[in-house]
Amino acid sequence: MALKPDDRRQEIMDILMEAGSASVEDLALRFSVSKMTVHRDLDDLEQAGLLRKVHGGASIQSSAQFESDFRYREKMAAEEKRQLASHAATLVEPGQIIIIDDGSTAGGLADHLATIRPLTVITNNLSVIVKLTAVPGIEVISLGGQYSRKFNGFFGIVTEETLSSLRADIAFLSSSAIQGAAAYHQDQEVVKTKRQMMRSAGRSYLMVDHAKFGKPALHFLTGLDGFSAVITSDRIDGGHEAALGDAGISIIKV
Repeated sequence: MALKPDDRRQEIMDILMEAGSASVEDLALRFSVSKMTVHRDLDDLEQAGLLRKVHGGASIQSSAQFESDFRYREKMAAEEKRQLASHAATLVEPGQIIIIDDGSTAGGLADHLATIRPLTVITNNLSVIVKLTAVPGIEVISLGGQYSRKFNGFFGIVTEETLSSLRADIAFLSSSAIQGAAAYHQDQEVVKTKRQMMRSAGRSYLMVDHAKFGKPALHFLTGLDGFSAVITSDRIDGGHEAALGDAGISIIKV
């Protein structure tokens, strides 16, 4: 029995979450539909910002203008991200107020906070909210706003105005791309929220795995000198590390 269009599109997304990309021909064979039907499905999913069409198929992998779905990003460099989060937690002291952004790298910090109570955590990251609301001794301030299924977080005017009325000790941010001594991101709403998080914190740390260096993205976020340090892996390319050192950027290698 043929799948309904919505069910077929959900299965297409499931395939992309697992494989990263798929061809129109393979999808047409898998679902026993025409290539034109697959193209219509991909057009609708692209319009919703869930994938990007490429020659002969579709991809969920990031590009300069497209950021991957959070579920796909969570699987990428997962062990490296856990190491970064574990080290970032050593920078937090009981009694502090911290901000955690929507990123999968900074979001991993939530798994390490139960032993540093009491804490207040301000976040727009739904995964962090869900993880921490049941932890005694951690007060969660969830940032409202418009929910983004793709980023699994809240953004927009409400989010930014709420942040502007709050003050934290530390903000932990992540970003999808580093070029030279600056951070970039594909989505302008995400950029605006991250900038406000930095303004609302006494100091900020950028958490990025080594693969983010040298990657392009459309929107300038901030110069890396806006962070107290960049927390990254010891797998960072020597050329990128040297460039940051020449720019006077503090690096913490984990």
